[in-house]
Amino acid sequence: MKILISNDDGYQAPGIVALHDALKSLADVEVVAPEQNNSAKSNALTLHSPLYVHRAANGFRYVNGTPADCVHIALTGLLGYRPDLVVSGINNGANMGDDTIYSGTVGAAMEGYLFGIPALAFSQVDKGWSELQAAAETARGIVQQMLAHLSSGGAPWLLNVNIPNRPLDQLKPVRICRLGRRHVAEPVITQQSPRGETMYWIGGAGPAKDDAEGTDFHAAAQGHVAMTPLKVDLSDHDRMVYWAQTATQLWRGGGDRA
Repeated sequence: MKILISNDDGYQAPGIVALHDALKSLADVEVVAPEQNNSAKSNALTLHSPLYVHRAANGFRYVNGTPADCVHIALTGLLGYRPDLVVSGINNGANMGDDTIYSGTVGAAMEGYLFGIPALAFSQVDKGWSELQAAAETARGIVQQMLAHLSSGGAPWLLNVNIPNRPLDQLKPVRICRLGRRHVAEPVITQQSPRGETMYWIGGAGPAKDDAEGTDFHAAAQGHVAMTPLKVDLSDHDRMVYWAQTATQLWRGGGDRA
């Protein structure tokens, strides 16, 4: 088995080092990760400037681009082979609810999924890397099970996993969850630059809006490893009929179109 690892915190982040160490005995593992922190880059690709790949002393390869860049170029020529699994993380902080839309950690895993490769994104719920080894051991156990699952074939899948910062013996079993929702983000932060210009910093994420039982927020708060199957289709299937009717009315209201 061959595994490609990436992340959004950068190739030197403790999370990716711990993940690599935990997985290297399970398969042939290759790391291709961003040179710098690229949190909240989602699925962004770099199209208007060149990308460079370098190899660190520990064997990791790093790219002056986004998480999706790393996985994209790895799969389209850098590796020279097709990995069996793409794994992203371990992220420094949660990627739950609406965070998954912005997350570079999820974006890296999703890039693999878009190429038809099963993928997992791992995050710790709280920032600071506390109990990182427990998270790495948990990730290893999940990956080991997923590698066994790969032998049965089937369509690729994308799993988002959030691990509470707890000792291994205090972590509760994996719970399959839906994504929760957050309130609107905190207000933008303004500062004056040394030249007197106004600088704007994106505010922090808002508190959980929907953290009811069944959500990733609820499961993680209870100490469970929260796992959410994701898909890329953003179509609003529930309202297709409504919008079809609305489109018909709009078209008819536009007069002759001969």
